[in-house]
Amino acid sequence: MSLNCTELRILEQKNEQRKPAGGPEAVRLVVFDFDGTLGDTRRNIILTMQETLRRLGLPFVGDEDCAATIGLPLPECFRQVVPSCDDALADLCTETYRKVFKENLAVLTPALFPGVRETLAALDARGVRMTVATSRSSASLHHFLRDMQIDGFIGYALGMDDVAACKPAPDAVLKTLQDLGFAPEEALVVGDMPVDIRMGRSAGVRTCGVTYGNGSREALLAAGADFLVDTLPELLRLIPFPLD
Repeated sequence: MSLNCTELRILEQKNEQRKPAGGPEAVRLVVFDFDGTLGDTRRNIILTMQETLRRLGLPFVGDEDCAATIGLPLPECFRQVVPSCDDALADLCTETYRKVFKENLAVLTPALFPGVRETLAALDARGVRMTVATSRSSASLHHFLRDMQIDGFIGYALGMDDVAACKPAPDAVLKTLQDLGFAPEEALVVGDMPVDIRMGRSAGVRTCGVTYGNGSREALLAAGADFLVDTLPELLRLIPFPLD
């Protein structure tokens, strides 16, 4: 999707007008996406998808087309990049991908984006509850949270196997709100892809897009993001005061 400067300004103005009532200081719960928001896994994902296709004798797919699927469940990723991909092939691609991903971790270790750890620590100090909702498997998600040493900040995390329907369905956010006892107006969803924004909006929750991940500023605005940040520490401007 490509918007000119005038169209982008119109989108920004519309989003300003439709922001939910209530100051951002009311936020007591932040639901983070993982890939492209907390963890920089883009290169791992792209190389793993391409190696999966190679091993299965399927046509090569370029970096940008692979990256465009980040945030979706794995079977859906392969349905998008492989023409006429049926359920059986999607399952085989998923199985192969998970094997290749583990192999790649030995030589290509994902890292946190700059400022992530400091931002999580600052939010924690302000009494903000932090969780994760991802289309990654729960086992893989918890592995990364532990390996990146941020599991101490994230007390609740949902993978694709923890909900009936994945992003952009609101299931993960609704389950988080229900399990932790928060109202929608107390929460903020933060993610790098349009599916994250649509998930949050469908759950009646404010949303913040991050522009340093895999989604473009234009796509995040078009999806209806209430806020945009270019670095995660900027999120602290949305939650400016300590919370009771």
